[in-house]
Amino acid sequence: MESSEEDDDFPSIESITPQSKVDSLYQSHTEKGIRKLCCELLDLKDAVENLCGNMRTKYLAFLRISEEAVEMEHELVELRKHISAQGILVQDLMTGVCHQLEEWNQSTTEVQPDPEIGELQDPLPIETDDHKIVLEKIDVLLAEHKVEEALEALDSEERNSPELKSSGDTSSTEGSSYRSDFLKRKAVLEGQLVEVTGQPFVSFPELQRALSGLIKIGKGPLAHQLLLKFYGSRLEKSIEALSPSCSVCPKTYPATLSKLVFSAISLATMKSGSIFGDNPVYTNRVVQWAEWEIEYFVRLVKENAPSSGTVSALRAASVCVQASLNYSLMLERQGLKLSKLILVLLWPFIEEVLELNFRRARKLVLDLVEADECMSFSPRFAAPLSAFTISSDRMLADSGIRFMCIVEDILEQLTPLTILHFGGNILSRIGQLFDKYMDALIKALPGPSDDDNLTELKEFVSFRAETDSEQLAILGVAFTILEELLPNAVMNLWKQQSEGGEPKSGSAENVTPIPSTSTGLKDWRRHLQHSFDKLRDHFCRQYVLSFIYSREGKTRLDAQIYLNGDGEDLYWGSTPLPSLPFQALFAKLQQLATVAGDVLLGKEKIQKILLARLTETVVMWLSDEQEFWGVFEDDTGPLQPLGLQQLILDMHFTVEIARFAGYPSRHVHQIASAIIARAIRAFSARGIEVQSALPEDEWFVETAKSAINKLLLGTEEIDEDNITLHDHIVLDSDDSVSSLSSVESTDSFASASMGELDSPRHFDDSEG
Repeated sequence: MESSEEDDDFPSIESITPQSKVDSLYQSHTEKGIRKLCCELLDLKDAVENLCGNMRTKYLAFLRISEEAVEMEHELVELRKHISAQGILVQDLMTGVCHQLEEWNQSTTEVQPDPEIGELQDPLPIETDDHKIVLEKIDVLLAEHKVEEALEALDSEERNSPELKSSGDTSSTEGSSYRSDFLKRKAVLEGQLVEVTGQPFVSFPELQRALSGLIKIGKGPLAHQLLLKFYGSRLEKSIEALSPSCSVCPKTYPATLSKLVFSAISLATMKSGSIFGDNPVYTNRVVQWAEWEIEYFVRLVKENAPSSGTVSALRAASVCVQASLNYSLMLERQGLKLSKLILVLLWPFIEEVLELNFRRARKLVLDLVEADECMSFSPRFAAPLSAFTISSDRMLADSGIRFMCIVEDILEQLTPLTILHFGGNILSRIGQLFDKYMDALIKALPGPSDDDNLTELKEFVSFRAETDSEQLAILGVAFTILEELLPNAVMNLWKQQSEGGEPKSGSAENVTPIPSTSTGLKDWRRHLQHSFDKLRDHFCRQYVLSFIYSREGKTRLDAQIYLNGDGEDLYWGSTPLPSLPFQALFAKLQQLATVAGDVLLGKEKIQKILLARLTETVVMWLSDEQEFWGVFEDDTGPLQPLGLQQLILDMHFTVEIARFAGYPSRHVHQIASAIIARAIRAFSARGIEVQSALPEDEWFVETAKSAINKLLLGTEEIDEDNITLHDHIVLDSDDSVSSLSSVESTDSFASASMGELDSPRHFDDSEG
């Protein structure tokens, strides 16, 4: 039994938890609790510190407000004392005046006039007493600032008193003295009326009453001046309140400012008419004051405008023109014609903004500065221009997209009335910008350009067009901008602005015709075409010169091939053929037409233009090359009739190339005829019997047509310069040789239609 009890009091060792486990278990829980408690205590400490800081700040603010309240209370007490003192002074003044009036009345009733003395005395003392009463009454009214009652008293006395009516009568000393005293009171009243108009918070009814009072006392010019001064001061306060917003909203600041200025002018004009009538003197003063305010307005616009070279400045200037002219048209209903003055004052400012904006645009186009981050490249320009991207080089297409986005960014800032009055200037500057872009593209083509002194363009050229594909891509980009993108951007804007920008009212004498209704846009399109023609002619010139001077031997175009003509070049089998250089030219044009068909896909018009101009350039070079003609006109060189026959056949062959291609050939025909005539004169001068040696003209025409047909069907190669005649271009069997001479032929190197060449403006000479 004892052992069992001991077992109950002391449990077995197996059920006891080791001390290390107990320590580790409770120690981990204790550490976690302590750490959590420390974090909470730290948070509580931070909250208490923040609370103490807030309480300290609020307590300091409370002390400051309490001090201000005490100071305010002292000021109120002082103000009450001042008001009480003023009240006492007014009361004393009124009591003294009333007391003096009572004494004066009593003294006058006690005095009895002596009839004997009265007969001998002059009645002037009685009149003098009446004048004194009137003046004292006016003095009381003026002292009490009863302006309207004093005005009525003065007006009544001036109408009833003979001394005041007869201003030229100075025989009576008493009358002149009374008149002088009366005018002094009148001057005091005038000063009080002027003081009313000069109060900072005077209402317009109070102002109008004061001005009417001045008019009654004969101070109309002064009253009108005070009216204009009143509106001028109000306008100045409004402008001062608006000034902080000019830096926040620079684009809308001119519109808001113009609203304030022209509203003040309108109100002043309207109130001047209602108070002073249609007096031309006052009307002219209103016009003069309005002109001063407009000059001040323009000066403020210039001083607070953004930097003149930014798009924001252009937008602000356009908004200024739009708002100013709109408000000026409204003022014309009130008889104020200020549109011309506004345009004269704004013209230098607009010119400066346009000049600096287009100068910035020129640098952006030439890639001399980085484009603004806010400028976004429109996808509607990327689609048509990206078609001319050659391989992985997008630099050319990107330059065209950049040009159009810069122009569009400028056009978007313009307002209807800005286009109405400055549209011609803007079109001219866009044309100049296009000229710079064309000059830059000319620099990208091989060969020297006409102007090698443009250093900024030399910096621009970041890519060079070496292959035919790259050169044609340059022409494609320029032509797309010329024919589609740039005219569409301008015409769409001009159309929208002409529909919404014409003035609804106002005189027509101040309205300038919109360029779209005049010759402005036509002249602008002609200018763009001329600039593009420079690029096109440079390409054709360098292409032809490269073709001519890069060849050697029999395929080189020079006079030697016509000196020793023995028939080896004139006949191919039994049929005469053009000389080898012109056969090579024909093959070169076919090759270029094939490349153009791929690069300028869908641009048949420019394909025809290029091929036509290339053909013209060949005969023009031949016509102007003095070294070529010097050989024929020199007496030392041997000449044979066969050489002349070969030269004439080559010219007819060139004309037939143009006719076959389907583009106008009249200019080529004229130049070729001049070359033939000059050659005949040169050979005749050397003793060659031309008439007997040459076949009929029809022979040359038919031979040239037959040569084109044979060259298209042939497979022979010109070994002299590895020129392969394209045997894959074959005429249908139904096509006769005579059909090649038709100018209306629809067969061409680029399969272009004649309808695309409806205007001869792409050529130097008209087609008829």
